[in-house]
Amino acid sequence: MEIDAELRRQIVASLFAVGLFLVSLVAIGVVFNGTDGFDPTGGFALVGALAGFILLMAAVGFGLARAGD
Repeated sequence: MEIDAELRRQIVASLFAVGLFLVSLVAIGVVFNGTDGFDPTGGFALVGALAGFILLMAAVGFGLARAGD
């Protein structure tokens, strides 16, 4: 299977978005980790990160679909 320029662009954009999501999860874990365990506010941050990831992937998909035209 040959990887053309468009497929390479899709792979890089998707890996960047997933990497950004993973970095945000690690950052939330570091910031909201208290002495008693995970801070309850961190749960809201995780939900926000997940919602942001979904919106980011939608935007990336829309942008890549428009770039292919």
